[in-house]
Amino acid sequence: MPLGHSRLVSADSHFNEPGDLFTKRVPQKFKDRAPRMESFPEGDGWLFEGLEGPRNFGWNACAGLPPEDTKAWMRFDDMRKGGWDPAERLKEQDRDGVSAEVMYPTPSIQAAIALVEDEEFHLALVRAYNDWVSEYVAYDPARFCGLVLLPNRGGVKAAVEEMERVLGRPGMRAVMAQAYPTGTTVMTDEHDYLWAAIHEHDVSFNIHVALGIYKPSPHKAKLPGYGRFFDAPNRCIEFVFNGVFDRFPNLKVAFAEVDFGWVPYVKEQIDNNYQRLEKVNHFGLKRLPSEYIDEHFYFGYMTDSFGLNNLNYMNPERVLWSTDYPHISADYPYSWRTIQASMSGVPAPVKAAILHGNADKLYKFPVAETVEIGAKPALVTA
Repeated sequence: MPLGHSRLVSADSHFNEPGDLFTKRVPQKFKDRAPRMESFPEGDGWLFEGLEGPRNFGWNACAGLPPEDTKAWMRFDDMRKGGWDPAERLKEQDRDGVSAEVMYPTPSIQAAIALVEDEEFHLALVRAYNDWVSEYVAYDPARFCGLVLLPNRGGVKAAVEEMERVLGRPGMRAVMAQAYPTGTTVMTDEHDYLWAAIHEHDVSFNIHVALGIYKPSPHKAKLPGYGRFFDAPNRCIEFVFNGVFDRFPNLKVAFAEVDFGWVPYVKEQIDNNYQRLEKVNHFGLKRLPSEYIDEHFYFGYMTDSFGLNNLNYMNPERVLWSTDYPHISADYPYSWRTIQASMSGVPAPVKAAILHGNADKLYKFPVAETVEIGAKPALVTA
């Protein structure tokens, strides 16, 4: 564990996956179709079946570089090694004062897997990815949390089978998805089979930015990343008004990289419309929509000064600090500077919960004692 600082747990960090991840792990018949990395004049890039041209990854590996070196294209050999080497990643964590990380895929890889319609091939890619992730995080489960990537082809039973196959391996302590197991982003009653299984295992269902089946962008957007929270309010409404939390009262949904300053506004608007329409539509909820949001949803952020200044309007035990390392949004290796500047007015117990206690509890990182935030416990280290 890094010395000289209080505990820090990043609830949203990323791999830089090696180019042979899939070709080394999928069955022989799929090796020629598997995603792979190749070199191009501009730099190295991933090739995916069904997508034209390579997908670069420079902005997914540029944290801490000077502006003139922050480019969309780069060579894999020029990256820091921690993206694929857990021993090196621990050194990178230590340099930034980070105690542990919840590890997410590179978004383009996650999106490309979701696009595959061939069910057998899709499942082979998901299994290969989960096997690699579990190998990585097993190096030090006290400092890494891996997420089981659920397939979005093959139906709910295939998703639960993959979860059962991988969940419980050292460090694998939650699940995530790019879309629902039926290949859509629209929830149906059929998905209760998945919610029941997740609920039984007492792990979170994680969404990185948004659910969706789309072609990953080669980083040509005018301003990437500004609208990361657009899907999350709709997802909250979907879960709440489908009655999921009434049927599965301990189910937890964790959003990564969506920030949280918008949450109080959304809660107010949902409750207002609900109370106006409940006697007409008879929604059948047992509580106000905002109460479900305060209890069941977690919100990950990197920078959200507005949210931190308005924590009294939401549940601070559902806010998760993160670095997004090694992506362009990270403040590596000076995360503590941003924390101190943005959290100067946050009471110490609440600050501890956001920086590590909430993530420690949600992802079951090793801890030694508890401290109280009001009347509720938040986990901290000894």
